[in-house]
Amino acid sequence: MKKALFLLASIVLVLSGCKTQDPAVKEAKNAEKEFKFQKAVEALNSHEFVLEADRVTFKNGRYSYVSPSTNFVSMTGDKATIQLAFNSPYAGPNGMGGITVDGTASNIKTKTDKKGNVTFSMNVFGTGVSAVVTINMVAGSNQCTAIVTPNFNSRVITFSGYLYPKSESDVFKGRAL
Repeated sequence: MKKALFLLASIVLVLSGCKTQDPAVKEAKNAEKEFKFQKAVEALNSHEFVLEADRVTFKNGRYSYVSPSTNFVSMTGDKATIQLAFNSPYAGPNGMGGITVDGTASNIKTKTDKKGNVTFSMNVFGTGVSAVVTINMVAGSNQCTAIVTPNFNSRVITFSGYLYPKSESDVFKGRAL
């Protein structure tokens, strides 16, 4: 009985030791997150970014996990693109099961709060799109959300994912309206 208890206690100690993380590893991970955050902020400020979404949430709270390579919000200069593409047998207007809209960005604003969280907003107008896009990024990470609020209806869509400089993104753009 004593041997069984000793063996069980030894296993518990070994497993609890596995859960603790080396401070150097934790510091390296935090430094990497901060580096990605700084690059994302630079991309927002230079208007050369892609938010690759892995989740899309609709007005009623329903959500869908999606492919980041085909679901994104991007900006190059003053041109913005919003693309949704679902895995479905229906090709959709963009040829990928969804919709792609291009527009011109205006009224671009970037704000950073006291905690370092970044809010980027722009109006996007073009064929098939008239919306306000608001990107919220928490300090210390390139993880963010983009809330697309149409001007002519209440079908708000939220893209959740990671923001990268345009040069580091590998998205596939479908046929735009």
